[in-house]
Amino acid sequence: VRFHYGHPDIFDRIFHITRGGISKASKIINLNENISAGRIKFNSAWGFITHHEYIQVGKGRDVGMNQISLFETKLANGNGEQTLSRDVYHLGHRFDFYRMLSFYFTTVGFYFSSMLAVLTVYVFLYGRMYLVLSGIEKEILREPSIQQSKALEEALVTQSVFQFGLLIMLPMVMEIDLEKGFRIALSDFIIMQLQLVSVFFMFQLGTKAHYYGRTILHGGSKYQATGRGFIVFHAKFTDNYRLYSRSHFVKGLELFILLIVYEVYGQSYHTSYLDQFITFSMWFLVASWLFAPFVFNPSGFDWPKIVDDWTDWKMWMGNRGGIGVPPSKSWESWWKEEHEHLKYTSIRGRVIEIILAFRFFVYQYGIVYHLHIAHYSKSLLVYGISWSVMVTALLVLMMVPAGRRRPDAKFQILFRILKVLLFLGFMLVMIFLFVLHRLTVSDLFAAILAFTPTGWALLLVGHACRPLLKKIGFWDSLVELARAYDYIMGLIVFLPIIILSWIPVVSEFQTRMLFHQAFSRDLQIPMILAGRKEKTT
Repeated sequence: VRFHYGHPDIFDRIFHITRGGISKASKIINLNENISAGRIKFNSAWGFITHHEYIQVGKGRDVGMNQISLFETKLANGNGEQTLSRDVYHLGHRFDFYRMLSFYFTTVGFYFSSMLAVLTVYVFLYGRMYLVLSGIEKEILREPSIQQSKALEEALVTQSVFQFGLLIMLPMVMEIDLEKGFRIALSDFIIMQLQLVSVFFMFQLGTKAHYYGRTILHGGSKYQATGRGFIVFHAKFTDNYRLYSRSHFVKGLELFILLIVYEVYGQSYHTSYLDQFITFSMWFLVASWLFAPFVFNPSGFDWPKIVDDWTDWKMWMGNRGGIGVPPSKSWESWWKEEHEHLKYTSIRGRVIEIILAFRFFVYQYGIVYHLHIAHYSKSLLVYGISWSVMVTALLVLMMVPAGRRRPDAKFQILFRILKVLLFLGFMLVMIFLFVLHRLTVSDLFAAILAFTPTGWALLLVGHACRPLLKKIGFWDSLVELARAYDYIMGLIVFLPIIILSWIPVVSEFQTRMLFHQAFSRDLQIPMILAGRKEKTT
C-alpha cells in the first residue's frame, strides 16, 4: 500500500484484519495519513524500519489562519478516531502507570485535556447562572458569616491569577531563559503578547475541542485540504463564517449570553470586583472565538474589502442550494454539508445530541420568572405562557421566509397584506402590554435572552430528528429557521468589524502586527500615494 511521505509501503494483512478488516480504497480514508496510518505505521509494517537521524531542524511552512485551523481540524479528527480505536484501548490496558502517562500526553491526551478545559468553562458558567437565577447565590452572599470572611475571596483571587494561563506560559519562558538568557526570554514573551499570541492560542483551543469532541460523538472524520498556496490575501467574511460558525461563533455567543445573564441578574448583590476578576479570562475567550479570524486576516478592517464582503455575504445567504452547487456559493449547500455527520450517526449519537441541546432550555425557564410583567410569580402558568409566545414567534419566523418563495403574483399580494396585519397586530399587543401589564424595555431585552437559546435548542433537536421531520413535512420550515439564525449570528459578528473598519488606525495597527516592518511599509506606501493622487485630482 503506497502512503504519504514516510509511511510504510507494505502492510501486514493479518494485523489489519484483526483491527477491523480491510475495506476497499476510499478517496477520503486512504488519502488521510493522519487517520489511517499515523497510529499504526510502526507496528503494522512488514519487516523493520530503520531511521538514521543526523540533524534535527524545524519545518517552516507559509500558512494563514484558515490553513492552520484546517490543519488543526485534521489532527483533532484523527485523534478522535484514535481514541475510539482498539489499539489505544489495548495499550491503555497493558501499559504500566509511567508508560501510560507518556503515552497519554504524547497522543490523544493533549486533545482530551483541551476538550476538558472548554467543558470546564461551560460547567462553571452554567453552574453560576443556575445559582444566580435560582436566588441561591444571593442568599449565600447575604449571610453575615460569609460577608465577614475574606478567606474565600483571597483563595479565588490566587486561583484566577493562574487561570490567566501563567502556568502554561512558564515552561516556554524557562526554555528561552536557558538558551538565550532571562532578558531575551522576557522581551520575547512581551512581544508575543503584543502580537496577540494568546488570542491565537485560545482560538485554536476551541478548534481542537470542537472537532475532537464531535468525532468522538459521531465519528466521520474526513480529509481536510489545507493547501500550500501564498497566504497574504484577504479571506472573505463568507469563508470565515463557513469555517468557524459552528466550531467558534455559536459557542462564543453562547458563552457571551451566559456571561451577560450572570452579570445582569447578579449585579444587585455583588459587592466586590472579584467576579469581574474571575470572569475576565472567559470574556477573553469569548472575544478570541468571535473575532480572532478577522484580527489575523490581512486587510480585515479595510473598508472597501468590508463592503465587498457584505455584498458577497448577502449573495451567499440568499442563493439556493442544489445538485452541483458548492458550499462556497450557497448557504443551503454549506448547511447540509455542515450537518452531514448527523445524517449517518448512530442512535446513541442522536440521543446524546438531544440531551446536550436541553441545556438551552434553562435560559427561558430561569429568566421568565424575573420579568416585571410576571409580577414575581412562581407559578407554572408563567412558564406555559412563555412557551405559547415562543411557539407563535417561531411560526411567524418560519412562515415569512417560506412565503417569499411562492412566485404567484396573487399570492404575493395576499402575503404582503398578511405581513402588514402581523406587524399591526404585534404593535397593538406591545402597546396593550406596556400600558396595562407594566411591560418594560428591560423585559424585552430579557425576553430576547430567554427565547433565542430556546429556538436554537429546537433547531438542534430538529437536526437530530431529521428523518422524523422529513416524514411529517417540517424539514423545510426548520431550514428557514436555521437560515434566520445564521443571518442574526452573521450580523452580530459582522457589526463590530464594520465599526472598527471606520477607524483608520485599526487597519494600520493590524498591518504592522501581522507583517514585519519592511513588508508593512510597502503596504502603507501605495495607500499614501493613492491618497495624494485623489487630493491632487
